Amino acid sequence: MNKLLFHNIPLGASGEHIPQAKVASARTSRETVLPGDSDAAYFRRLEAGGILLNPPQISAVRHHLGPLLTLAGAGSGKTSVLICRTGYLLSVRGIAPGRLLLLTFSSKAAAEMRERIALLPGVNEGDAARLTARTFHSFFLYFLRRQGLRQDIFHETRRQHILLKQIMRELGLPKDAYPPENLLSLLSACKMNMGLPEHLPETTEAEKEIKAILALYEQWKTDHFKIDFDDVLLLAYRMLREQPALLRELQQQYQYVMVDEFQDTNALQYELVKMVAAPQDNLMVVGDDDQTIYSFNGARSEFILEFEKLYPQAKVITLDINYRSGPAIIGLGNGIIRHNSRRRAKTLQAAHSSGLPPRYLRPQTADDEAAQIVEHIEHETQSGAREYRDFALLYRATSSNRAVLELLLLRDIPYIDYGEGQLLYEHWLISPVLDHLRLSLNRRDFAAMENILPTLYMNRDKGMEHIRRMEAVQAKQGPLIHLLSLPGMEDFKAVKLRERLDLIRGLRELTPVQAIRQIRTVFYDYFIEGSERHQATLHRETLKEMLDELEASAERFATIPLFLEFIGNVTERNEQNRQPGLKEQGNRVALMTIHKSKGLEFPVVFLIGASEGILPHSSALEDDRAKDRKPAKASVKVISASAARAAAEAGIAALEEERRLAYVAVTRAKEELFISSPARHRGKKAEVSRFMLAAFRSAARPQAPAPAAGGISAARTPVTRSNHVSASGAGLRSGPAAVRTHTVPIWKCTGKACPGWTRKKAGGAEDHLASKPCPLCSSPMESGTRDVPV
Repeated sequence: MNKLLFHNIPLGASGEHIPQAKVASARTSRETVLPGDSDAAYFRRLEAGGILLNPPQISAVRHHLGPLLTLAGAGSGKTSVLICRTGYLLSVRGIAPGRLLLLTFSSKAAAEMRERIALLPGVNEGDAARLTARTFHSFFLYFLRRQGLRQDIFHETRRQHILLKQIMRELGLPKDAYPPENLLSLLSACKMNMGLPEHLPETTEAEKEIKAILALYEQWKTDHFKIDFDDVLLLAYRMLREQPALLRELQQQYQYVMVDEFQDTNALQYELVKMVAAPQDNLMVVGDDDQTIYSFNGARSEFILEFEKLYPQAKVITLDINYRSGPAIIGLGNGIIRHNSRRRAKTLQAAHSSGLPPRYLRPQTADDEAAQIVEHIEHETQSGAREYRDFALLYRATSSNRAVLELLLLRDIPYIDYGEGQLLYEHWLISPVLDHLRLSLNRRDFAAMENILPTLYMNRDKGMEHIRRMEAVQAKQGPLIHLLSLPGMEDFKAVKLRERLDLIRGLRELTPVQAIRQIRTVFYDYFIEGSERHQATLHRETLKEMLDELEASAERFATIPLFLEFIGNVTERNEQNRQPGLKEQGNRVALMTIHKSKGLEFPVVFLIGASEGILPHSSALEDDRAKDRKPAKASVKVISASAARAAAEAGIAALEEERRLAYVAVTRAKEELFISSPARHRGKKAEVSRFMLAAFRSAARPQAPAPAAGGISAARTPVTRSNHVSASGAGLRSGPAAVRTHTVPIWKCTGKACPGWTRKKAGGAEDHLASKPCPLCSSPMESGTRDVPV
């Protein structure tokens, strides 16, 4: 393809200095474990098997008693360390295999650990078989079964969704009033914080409905003798709390506990780990606070950041040599993540001295982006340089994959979508808009009629039953008109119905994008934003983003029939491409969100949508967060300083998680990394992601992590230097460091107790304003400037 489309630096980066990681020392156990060392024989056997550990890895493997926090940077060989330490405890320390417990988050990871441990020198098959290496859910389910638990596990997602839809209908709600996956996430979050569904809030009508749905869901499970995986952990926690003898039995059996992917643990899992590991506290946790990206599942980076508060005698070891990528890819990752303030200071080094630098694209739109990426994939595969399996396309949100997914389908390029496998056009939010377009062409499309009834605030079943009954008496060209005779039809609804019929008739003369914008402007955006149900389960920006993406797709077509024909084509191809139950990639391009990619690696990674508003996502940006807050009542002029600080802290935390997502994405690449930043997003200009630009500023002038924005700094736990080992000698930063800043125009609140401030919109869009209300306390804001970290 045209190589000029690729650049060595992102557009807008200061200078041309490409971030590079230092190349680590090549010293391994061969040089550092001396022949006279008591455990030399073990390391010689590992070396004979091709396992050469670096000094920090050796320190972690040798650790015997007491708590150990192993900070494992991306690609630093953490699994090898866990496995080799297990072998060390068995063959060097002589610990019985039944005394060891390894906990991880996936069955695949647990199986891999068991297989690799069995292959270690000095570990026989019997030892490996008696070793407990399981997921959290598997281990505690096994424990509960031994205590007599007989309930079946209710875990099939499809059946759970069907049940929730049935419950919503029983309650007189539309079957799609709340997306089932969002209801299950709310329920899971409640349980993982050791709560019960009856403890859920009910301050709004939507919250009351959700609570009622979940109460019936839980009751159904009880009536049918079923539990889910979250129940497993909650039941185990309660049982161990209520029966100390059982807890002592577990503690005596498992005297060495090791936890993989510790940054992903939630409050309930951490409580269980602490309970089982006590009182010996021979607890080894392995994780990376820079990869804490599952806060929506209850994961908390504080568990790593504050580990020594709970375990003051803990040893901390940093694995900071990356064996996955070249110096330029690792250097970019370092440059991105160093700007987070709430983190353990570590800078990854490269094990390899060579490697291709990341390359950058600046397409105009998502469709241009897709065309360039797919053309490159085709060129590489047709030339024999690559296979489809070498490529992974990563993105922040599922809506970002619309263009590339469509093009892969149309070009018959094999791919596997690790998401829901659902096209944008099939989403519950989008389908009513498309059904209005369908009705503009065929007013007797009964499936489309049924789907738009909720937007008229009418019950689907009652409305369609009435239409069909009246059609049997007298058929109409536009059967929706029958709803005017629906018993109990209120006057205002009749007016709205007539207006809607007029709108539908007028759509066919418009282009697809004009029609969608009219639907949104006249009623649909208000319908979505005004629904407590939608707001209760999805962020407002996410809803708007999907509708904007629909407009972007529609802009390519001159007429509604052409647009709908295209949608039908890609939908049919997507159905044919679906292979239920097939999870292995095979020789196919991998598509997944960044969240799904954690823990994986690919020869070639395309990070798409690396623009402001996408990554970082608009929901995390300060201006957008302010818009989503409901304005205070006019009579309330001042909010408490603590509430304002909490809001500011939440904004900082959201942005830092976005930066961790960017870090995770770039560190998935083994050989090649392409980063694409579309110049337009949602119909507006989009700058290159601040995360990429900041990495180049770091490369030009190395700097420490910046303090939190707005003058709020995070407390850090000091680490005793003698207890902390890393290849580079880096420790946890405990003092302030010089930080580069630049001055930006802002609005600052004039309220006495309110610290609120917000950046002015770029491009002079607010230059005409003398003042604006503070989004926190509604006091007037005045123009000013502020120095912020770059």
